[in-house]
Amino acid sequence: MNLSEKIRELCREKDAAILAHYYVDGEIQDLADFVGDSFYLAKMAKELPNKIIVFCGVTFMGESACIMNPDKKILVPDMSAECPMAIMTEKEEIEAVREKYEDLAVVCYINSLARTKALCDVCITSSNAFNIVKNLPQKNIYMIPDGNLARWIATKLPEKNIIPGKGYCHVHHRITPSDILEAKEKYPGAQVLTHPECRIEVCEISDYVGSTSGIIQFASESDCNEFIICTEIGVGHKLRADNPDKKFHFIKKGVCTSMRRLSLESVYNCLLNETPAAYVEEETGRKAEHSLVRMLELAGN
Repeated sequence: MNLSEKIRELCREKDAAILAHYYVDGEIQDLADFVGDSFYLAKMAKELPNKIIVFCGVTFMGESACIMNPDKKILVPDMSAECPMAIMTEKEEIEAVREKYEDLAVVCYINSLARTKALCDVCITSSNAFNIVKNLPQKNIYMIPDGNLARWIATKLPEKNIIPGKGYCHVHHRITPSDILEAKEKYPGAQVLTHPECRIEVCEISDYVGSTSGIIQFASESDCNEFIICTEIGVGHKLRADNPDKKFHFIKKGVCTSMRRLSLESVYNCLLNETPAAYVEEETGRKAEHSLVRMLELAGN
């Protein structure tokens, strides 16, 4: 019995389900019961009946699942798999913006810690940010921590005064317009598909800008057979599986080293020992739950 089979057997024994983000290694994606982006996984963690959820992603994802599911055990295979962007907002910054602006909503990217979510009005993901921000009654929108996502949404909603946070995803932020132009010279017939965590200058010269799941859907439905992909390379596993006859070129081979900390061994060990488990202090969790619940309410399907 190989390690994947042992993990599946443990899942059956323990009534566990495995959720995996598109950025983790392909062998974990193949093993998982459900694979998706942050919004999809947040919904699945809430909807699944299993007593144990093994969340294969970075630690903030486990925190969010823990907040939304106090009756379930949320296991995180590697607690050192932390998202650098998740810690790029300080409480003092939020308080200063709230003091400066009236008619303000603080909108928190799901890529943030529970203590940050607890200070905000609603959470968003890259797949639902536009709809949620558009439908908020407030004119002033402080979007944290990802300034790149905020600047992209601002181009789509000029009626809103969007104040960008100072944070960024190092994988996406390092992609530049010159990288796109260089890739277009090598692959002139390719379409450029970009995640909105990239710089606004990159988004503006792309053929499509959208969430991870949006990029996958666009590539699958497009008549084009070649693509330049501006996001983490783990998405290539799903893209190639769904589109074996299409070609995908990744800019700078961007790798989220935090996601790559996870392995089949760490998944097996955490499920076997039922540790480490995500934990959020009760008061923080109660406050953070409001922003997550509101996200699910406002985002719909």
